[in-house]
Amino acid sequence: MSDQADRVLDLIDHHGLVRARDVHRAGIPTVVLTRLVRAGRLERVVRGLYARASASVGVHVNLAEVAKLAPKGVICLLSALTVHGLGTQNPHRVWLALPHKAKPPRSIPVRLAVVRMHPRALEAGVVMHPIDGTPVPVFDPSKTIADLFKFRTRVGLDVALEALRAYWASEHRNLDALRRYAQIDAVENVLQPYLEAMAT
Repeated sequence: MSDQADRVLDLIDHHGLVRARDVHRAGIPTVVLTRLVRAGRLERVVRGLYARASASVGVHVNLAEVAKLAPKGVICLLSALTVHGLGTQNPHRVWLALPHKAKPPRSIPVRLAVVRMHPRALEAGVVMHPIDGTPVPVFDPSKTIADLFKFRTRVGLDVALEALRAYWASEHRNLDALRRYAQIDAVENVLQPYLEAMAT
């Protein structure tokens, strides 16, 4: 195995998934990726994205793939709920928050549901969640609940209420943070009656 191939494998071991552009930026010819795929050492997940052929793929691997292909995005809404184990939703699409002018990634093996957020909302409550060795930006539970009420016409009010009940009963509950994010999302007045009902 060449030194360049070893460097590519080290990159993948460190990051979980690697893009062809990451390999190029590291000064390694991208043809090394092709050779490693042919040798059975790597697997081409989608165009321009690679993983170890022997990697055990977790249930959230689609989120890691999307995070690699959309570096300006944040996993949100129903996909964030599944990461945090809140509610019973099992989304068939990856929910991704992007800046208003950012283009969604193309040529990915999953369906995307894209929502647009202004910079303050997109930067608030982001936590890095390791998925299959890849750090994935995901909104924390409190921000996710606020976002569900912000986008209730997209996800359904019933989904937002179910998630709020699960959040209320969980170790994630942080009402100060939830109110702060509700203010950022401009849904304080929408959320407040439901919080009062939960407290009674």
